[in-house]
Amino acid sequence: MSADWYPGIRAFCTHWKHAPMLQQTFATLEREFTDENDACIDAAKGLVECACRVLIEELDDPLAPLKPEAADTPLGHLVGVATRLLDLGAVRHRAFSDLIKQHNKLTETLRVLRNEAGTVSHGKDGFIAKLSAHHRRSAMLAADAIITFLHEAYLEREPDPVRTFEPYERFEASNTIIDEFAALRAETDDEGFLQVVVSLPGGEEVPLAIEPSRLLFGVDREAYKLVLNACREAKAAAPQDAEVA
Repeated sequence: MSADWYPGIRAFCTHWKHAPMLQQTFATLEREFTDENDACIDAAKGLVECACRVLIEELDDPLAPLKPEAADTPLGHLVGVATRLLDLGAVRHRAFSDLIKQHNKLTETLRVLRNEAGTVSHGKDGFIAKLSAHHRRSAMLAADAIITFLHEAYLEREPDPVRTFEPYERFEASNTIIDEFAALRAETDDEGFLQVVVSLPGGEEVPLAIEPSRLLFGVDREAYKLVLNACREAKAAAPQDAEVA
């Protein structure tokens, strides 16, 4: 078996590379799946849970929250909340609900089979090993189907720029519109702050005050470092105030 079994999971984890728990779970899933260990079934279930929590955190409205507070929220409920926040209310087909339930049962089913077989299972080891391999494939395929479904639905939306964890590049269409119709005018005030005025198409203006350090840190980290070094040298070369006796 190879990573070709879970392209949707890989795409989701690549998109949300800044989500630490998701990345840890994904690393576990890849390791256990590559080593053909049954632990990848638990990891697949955990990854679906992490994916749902990432999307819920991104999309939930703090004024009307749907985010579950309990740490042990059932997987089916998490998927339900995620689909609701994605405005996929029409996708309530019984078969989809059954897919979630059966995926949730795979881990426990395999655990029972293993316990019944034991380490010495009177010739059943071969059967259990083959069944275990099928369970692993089923778990991966089911998890990939669920995460792909959620991820593709999410990518069709544009996040709320006020609450999102997404980077600037995620708003390509909106950025293009702003850059086309808005203009900037800038000057420095007496305190050295950059005063930026955004001119809107209707003639209105939006004033902004930005410290040089904040602008550099947010726009160009290499430039921030270059300016910092230059300013440190200037500070070191500046005459020191005499100490007051």
